[in-house]
Amino acid sequence: MTPSSDVETASQRSLEDLENDYLDDDDLPNDVEMSLFDHLEELRRRIFYSLIAVAVCAIGCFAAVKPIVKLLEVPAQGVKFLQLKPGEFFFVSLQVAGYSALLVASPFILYQIIQFVLPGLTRRERRLIGPVVLGSSILFFTGLGFAYVALIPAAMNFFISYGAEVVEQRWSIDSYFGTVLLLMFSTGLAFQVPIIQLLLGHLGIVSSQQMLSGWRVIILGATVLGAVLTPSTDPLTQSLLAGAVIGLYFGGIGLVKLSGK
Repeated sequence: MTPSSDVETASQRSLEDLENDYLDDDDLPNDVEMSLFDHLEELRRRIFYSLIAVAVCAIGCFAAVKPIVKLLEVPAQGVKFLQLKPGEFFFVSLQVAGYSALLVASPFILYQIIQFVLPGLTRRERRLIGPVVLGSSILFFTGLGFAYVALIPAAMNFFISYGAEVVEQRWSIDSYFGTVLLLMFSTGLAFQVPIIQLLLGHLGIVSSQQMLSGWRVIILGATVLGAVLTPSTDPLTQSLLAGAVIGLYFGGIGLVKLSGK
């Protein structure tokens, strides 16, 4: 290799380094123009793939629905369930299999969502994808576990103890599973509060100081949320959920503060 070619190669590398140094975090890497029709077609394809995944998982969950049903019956503390109309347990099984399929297929659904929004994200926003997906998944399943271990037993204990000397505890299986599944998934969604805070803080929409200044509104909102989401009217169950949301909110403020926002 001649000295002149060495100089040319070195100059090309230096130019590439300069270009990389001056790349803006708000730039769109590999920016490709797509028409509205292309976006809609891409969205249709991603939704179709997600529905296929949920359907396949639902078939598998329906085949193993009885162990899942028995697991969800544990917080009822031995209450006898009745099938009050023909096919009630069958439709409950479909409901349980559907919710279970959403959980099993959630990694694939998240992948489809990421693949759809990725071309429109800047470099700064792309760096958030990994932590956001991981943190959101952990918090969601933590919320499911919290509802199963703490909220549902507390609510069921209230229902069982209230009027126990007057009525015999025999519940409709449809009503029970409707309540339990709704509470579990609502709690999982409520546990996403720190992720929303981190996104708002990292994008510069709200600072940690602004989040802290609104603590009164958050406490009121968490109390209302606990009253709306919990199926029982006892203060213990409502306080458990409200306290968890408030703790997550202040924990989210700490994470935003640590990130320098």
